[in-house]
Amino acid sequence: MYKNKNYDGTLNICGNKIKMLRKNLTPTVSQRAFADKLQLAGLDVDKNAIQKIESGKRFVTDIELKAIAKVLNTTVDFLLDINVIE
Repeated sequence: MYKNKNYDGTLNICGNKIKMLRKNLTPTVSQRAFADKLQLAGLDVDKNAIQKIESGKRFVTDIELKAIAKVLNTTVDFLLDINVIE
C-alpha cells in the first residue's frame, strides 16, 4: 500500500529546500515576507502555510510549487530534488 509520507514522516519533499533558499535570499526574507511575495505572484498563502510547508507538515500542490519556484528564482526540479540527466 502506498503512503503519502516520506520515510522521515514529512508530507512533502521540498520544504527543506524552500526554507534554505528563502533564508539565503539577500536581504533575508521572513516567512511572512515570503508569503507576501507569493501573494503578489498570485498564490494565496499565509505565514502559517509557509511554516507548515517548510517543516513538512503540509502537502504542496503543483500550482503552489510552480509559484514558489518562480519567486525563489529556481526550478521545480531543484525543489523536488530531481536529477536531470543530459
